[in-house]
Amino acid sequence: MTPVLVFDIETVPDVAGLRKLNAWDSSLTDLEVAERAFAEREASTGRSFMPHYLQRIVAISCVFRDDDGLRVRSLGDIEDGESKLIHDFFKTVERYTPQLVSWNGGGFDLPVLHYRGLIHGVAAPRYWDLGEDDRDFKYNNYIARYHTRHLDLMDLLAMYQPRAAAPLDALAKLCGFPGKLGMDGSQVWQAYSEGRLDEIRSYCETDVMNTWMVYCRFQVLRGVLSPSAFEAEVALAKALLASLPGQHWREYLAAWKAPEA
Repeated sequence: MTPVLVFDIETVPDVAGLRKLNAWDSSLTDLEVAERAFAEREASTGRSFMPHYLQRIVAISCVFRDDDGLRVRSLGDIEDGESKLIHDFFKTVERYTPQLVSWNGGGFDLPVLHYRGLIHGVAAPRYWDLGEDDRDFKYNNYIARYHTRHLDLMDLLAMYQPRAAAPLDALAKLCGFPGKLGMDGSQVWQAYSEGRLDEIRSYCETDVMNTWMVYCRFQVLRGVLSPSAFEAEVALAKALLASLPGQHWREYLAAWKAPEA
């Protein structure tokens, strides 16, 4: 089978970048820099969300499925910097040429990875191949919106109409999966500022598992997986999570309800 890499990122404001771009008082703490940036952004746009290029990646979590089984983990170690996380992500693409799967990856995760990879000087030739090195990539690559080498499930299911987009948490729960547990994206900055990066990584891992399970259900919709094959993927996922350490996986399994027939 073609390896499948489901991914999700978590970000915080790029405080160092904000300092570099703004002539603000150097005595401001990181928290004060971020809060000032939030306030100015909201005043100018109506929302405090930072632009993609000022989102610093603090976690990348992945589900990887191939002939050898199913794995889920956050890339790098908890002390690794942003550059290492981005390098590890694109190194995985370079090694396996996987099917990439995301939820709003085209709208958020990949643009952030592009900008931040550019800032750090990360090389990703396989990911950026548009047919120069591999002719097949001319007609199906990771970059083009309507190609499937990267499948943004949210974008596709909504028929590329933003007004039809569904939140992952709601759709996962409607399909019988746990959905988000204990945190959501709006709480990541506070958790990070309090030194709770381990909780952010755990949250990111459960989110990417939600995406993987919704993708499996989508494969039933497409006729790629039979109902029995889907149930086998569910059983495989539950067995994997039961074998892993971490309170977040115990909570996730406890919240998992069987999908309705």
